[in-house]
Order: sequence, then structure tokens, then C-alpha cells
Amino acid sequence: MAQFPATPAAAAATGHRASPSPSPRSSTSLPRRTTVLTSIGAAAGSPSWRGAVAVTRIASGSDKAGESNTVDAMTLPNYILPGTKDHLCNAAVARTIINPNDVPVLSFSEVAERLETFQASGTRNQNYMAMYSSIFGGITTDPSAMVIPIDDHMVHRGHGVFDTAAIMDGCELQSLKANTKTTFLFLFGYISLELDTNIVLFSKLTFTRSHLYELEQHLDRFLRSALMAKIPLPFDRSTIRSILIQTVSASTCTQGSLRYWLSVGPGDFQLSSSGCTNPALYAVVIESPFLQVPAGCKVVTSSIPIKSPQFAVMKSVNYLPNALTKVEGEENGAFTGIWLDDEGFVAEGSNMNVAFVTAGKELLLPSFDKILSGCTAKRVLTLAEQLVADGRLSRIISRNVGVHEGKAADEMMLIGSGILVKPVVQWDDQIIGSGQEGPIAQALYDLILEDMRSGPPSVRIRVSY
Repeated sequence: MAQFPATPAAAAATGHRASPSPSPRSSTSLPRRTTVLTSIGAAAGSPSWRGAVAVTRIASGSDKAGESNTVDAMTLPNYILPGTKDHLCNAAVARTIINPNDVPVLSFSEVAERLETFQASGTRNQNYMAMYSSIFGGITTDPSAMVIPIDDHMVHRGHGVFDTAAIMDGCELQSLKANTKTTFLFLFGYISLELDTNIVLFSKLTFTRSHLYELEQHLDRFLRSALMAKIPLPFDRSTIRSILIQTVSASTCTQGSLRYWLSVGPGDFQLSSSGCTNPALYAVVIESPFLQVPAGCKVVTSSIPIKSPQFAVMKSVNYLPNALTKVEGEENGAFTGIWLDDEGFVAEGSNMNVAFVTAGKELLLPSFDKILSGCTAKRVLTLAEQLVADGRLSRIISRNVGVHEGKAADEMMLIGSGILVKPVVQWDDQIIGSGQEGPIAQALYDLILEDMRSGPPSVRIRVSY
């Protein structure tokens, strides 16, 4: 019978597929052990477990046919195998399972009970108020039941799209009378008045129930993304819209966000979606009772490759590059990373748009040709016309922006539905402007927040509870 090479290096270099010999039957007085080996990075083109088997036998002294190759992890030294680039690899990294019956087989009711226990453990740091699923055809307000099938292709193939909408309480001011020009800013449920005199009369201030902000605009993008991703709709647009509003209503959430997904659905674990006969719609309401006052942040240029334009303009669930860009920023003491496009121009943040204020008081945004068209950013562009009208901005423009131009700007900011408008005071080692939050970023934040609370019906849909 063929023998394994005498050294780990020879084991990794062999061209033969090695199968471990079966272990002898365990003694009735001892628990049965099964060693689970993980990939330890064998040379390219060879089975990754080949070297592991050889190292296990060598380390345990079981190089003869018929002897057990089971060994405790703590008894094995570290080895360097060809192709591992000097990474130390322990041949028994994985644990030894002492009892093969340690993992229980649970009934549906037992699974439900454990999900409830998990929910009660406080592991989650957000409040999930309601979920709709077309799989069970209704809404649940029990976070323990907010699950989706593991064979949904959105889970294991990333074949899904999503979008969002903000939930915001509002206020209305009626019968306002003042003998002078008055500016009102509605902020976090309070009234800030900027007056030329101290005389203001109003008959009624009404705090209304919540609204969905820019649902129509986000829903349009949602359906465009589904079309690009070749996901058939489970319902028509009006039905999807109604489901989303009803989900928010059932949640009783007055401030937070609505997130919703379209998937080709469950069916199998294949790559093709041909086995998925029922596309799925999911929606979740997340409570966020407080909005943070925008504070200046640092950003860094991301080393993570940006998505190609075909996928960047689609809001798919494939957010691994986005997540890694965010993590990279945080690892470097920054809020997020900034992507550059294939020509070296400023593109976007991890999940937000970027804007600048030039020395000539231009509001400058990178073109949307190769990046996601942010609904909040587009609304900010509309609201910014007010700053052009009062002279605080000279004009609004969207075009390619070079890195040097961006870093030389008077102001830089991030714009997105989760942050609204967030000033940037440092990019890499470059201080932006004065190094403080700029007046235009603050003004745009105030405008978008006021629009969320008391904007026109075109951007606000009232929710009945």
C-alpha cells in the first residue's frame, strides 16, 4: 500500500489524491472522536486537504495503514506548506467533536422557542417593529418570526434588490400671523424661530402622525432595479405600495425607516433562478427615534474596487464591496471610504453620495452616470435652489470631479437617507476648508429635515395608525 511522504512539504507536493484510512472502531468505554479538518491552503491545483491528512498522520505517529489518524488539536505543531506564503497552518485547526450527538434535532416549535430566546437576549441593537413577507402572505410584529427561507436566492446567490424610505413625524403650522418676516425651522419636534422682532402670533400648531418620505421616488428606483436584475414582480406597483404602507401602519412606528426587498424567491440552491417559481417581497420597519445632529467626520480614499457601472446604478443586495469600504474607513479612524471611478474621478461613499462647495460657491456633485442615483441627493439638489435664490450658492452643477479639486473645496459633505447631510472635515491627510462644519452643509441639512417634516404631498405620504 502506498505510504504518505515523510514530510509535510512532500505531502503537499504529491500529485496523488490522498484519502485518510478509516479509524478503528472505538472502544465501548471511550467516547467516539471525529476530527474535522479545514483547508490549510495547499498549493494551487491540488486538494486543500491533502497536506492536512499527511500532517495529521505524521504528527500523531500514525503513518501506517490501518492506524487511526485522529489526533487532538493541541498535540500538533505548526507547519509551513508550499503555496501558503509563510502563513502558519495548524493541521487540526477545527475542533474535535467529542460526541457526534451534541447537536440537537429540533422540532418547529422548539426552533420557534429558541428564536424567541435569541430575540430576548438583547443581541440585536435595533428595534424591528413589523415585517411583511409574501412567503407567509402577511405582516408580523414579532421579531422572532422575521425570517426568510435559506434557499431564497437572495440569500445564497445575491439575486435580489432593495430600497428604503424614511418614516418621519410631522408638524403643521396654521393661521400664522406676524408683523415681520419670519423663518421657521421644524427640528426634532421643536420649533426654532428666527425673528426680526419679538412679536409672533399663531393660532394652532399641530403635530401630525407620521409620513413616508419619498416613497414614490424610492419605489420607482426599486422597480427599475428589479427590471435590471431580471426579477419578475410578485404584484403590480400599486399593490406593492399598499403593502408597504400597511406594514408601516401595523408597526405603529412614528420615526424610523422602511426597508424592502424583491427576490427571485426560494426554490433550490442552484445558480439559475429557473427553479424559482414565486418571486418574493419582504419589508421591515426599523425604529430610529432619534436623529443625530450632523458632526464633521473624516473620510479616506478606499482601496476596495468600485462596482462596474452596470451594477453600481442598480440597488442590489450585493453590498459586500460597500460593507468592506465602510469597514476600511472605520479601521483607519474614518467614518467611511470614498470610491474613485475607473478614470480616477470622485464617485461615491460606501452607501451615500458626495458633494462639494467650491471657492466660487458652486454646489458640485459627481455625475450619476456610473454610480447609484441617490434619491436624497437628488432632493437636496432641488432644495438647494433656495440657497441659490438667497445668494448663499452661485449655482448647482453635476459633473466629473477630480480628487485634487475635491480636496481643495471649501466644503465637502456626504448625502444619504441614513445620514441626510453629513459634513466632511478631513479627507485622507487633507483638511477640508477651515476644518470645521461648513454653513452650506448645515443649511442643506436643515432644508432636507424640514422637507421631511412638512414638505409637499409629492414627497410625503401620510400613514394612518
